[in-house]
Amino acid sequence: MALPLTALTVLDASAFDMGLITAAGYLAYLLISLPAGVVVQRVPLRGMQVTLDLIRALAIASVPLAWWFDALTVAQLVGVALVVSFANVLFDVANQTFLPEIVPATQLQARNSLNSGTHAVTQLGGPSLGGLAVQVLGAVPTLFVDTVSYLVSAMLLRTLPARRVQRPTERPPMVTMIREGWHFVLRHPIIGPAMWDATATNFVSGAMLALFPFYLVRELHAPPVMVGLLLAADGLGALIGAALTTRFTDRFGTARGLIIAAFASVPGALIIPLGTGAAGYLAFAAGNVILAVSSVVLSVTTRTYRMLASPTELLSRVIATVKFVSWGAIPLGGLLAGVLAGPLGARTTLLLFGALTVLSPIIYLSTPIRRMRDLPLDTALKPVDARV
Repeated sequence: MALPLTALTVLDASAFDMGLITAAGYLAYLLISLPAGVVVQRVPLRGMQVTLDLIRALAIASVPLAWWFDALTVAQLVGVALVVSFANVLFDVANQTFLPEIVPATQLQARNSLNSGTHAVTQLGGPSLGGLAVQVLGAVPTLFVDTVSYLVSAMLLRTLPARRVQRPTERPPMVTMIREGWHFVLRHPIIGPAMWDATATNFVSGAMLALFPFYLVRELHAPPVMVGLLLAADGLGALIGAALTTRFTDRFGTARGLIIAAFASVPGALIIPLGTGAAGYLAFAAGNVILAVSSVVLSVTTRTYRMLASPTELLSRVIATVKFVSWGAIPLGGLLAGVLAGPLGARTTLLLFGALTVLSPIIYLSTPIRRMRDLPLDTALKPVDARV
């Protein structure tokens, strides 16, 4: 919340600058996601996560310090976003790898929903509190609050049990291990298409992440506190989705649930940039809620399936492969949106990207999933030969 508003209000950033900052925030998914799966498999989990929190705290703290000495630039914001993104990749892969180690397979769907619900609460409260803090304190001082949050996270993570890493008798080359995860994903009849669907969805999300603050401030003329409230609509939708996903997929089936959620994302994305004034605020919030609900259903269902369908020794590499492809689309979407928003305007650009969400249901309808009620967990649990 505070980082993009710092760019807009302190440095008068352009749409292209916002695209660069957003792209930098996700570029690491393109650069290190694949080796991250191997790294997570080899190093102690707790120590790595604590270190990553400290790195993120230092990176964020550098912004208010540079501002204090009148040396803050867009280039520094891009650099900070890049450092945070590298830490985020390793942190996220580690978290998703850790969950199946402590949760029975029968509870994974519910626990993934709970994790998404917890994340939704922060999405709901974070932007609202961030907008209020920016309104009262200013964008740059608010970043000190973000720094403190990472320090608190590091202290909490110190309470996790230390995971002992078994030293293998032989250590295959990293390239070989990456290739095994890559081929497992590409050859899997469900994980593969789900990854391509997430890639199309995240490409659109990258554009939205880049343009939302710019659109709200420059075209809807929303004050910081209203920007925070409107961005929090995403958290409200995510919270609703997390609460309903398990009951929804129990009733309609996990496979059918994916298709229904994919179709629901299309009108949600197209509503977002409609209207002006109060009507524009309402459309933005409603579209975000719909899009977030569908995204959480898609995310929780496919994430749970990956955890169940992947052999234990491949899980971290499967997660890393999916993140490399699907999350790697976010910076590409952000950059393209920043380029197009200059000549076309943020509203038109958001409409164009919103129309691309139609790819999501098309992808699922072109796979065997269209004939299923539930994803085949019984056969998915059987080991699959992932060798070249």
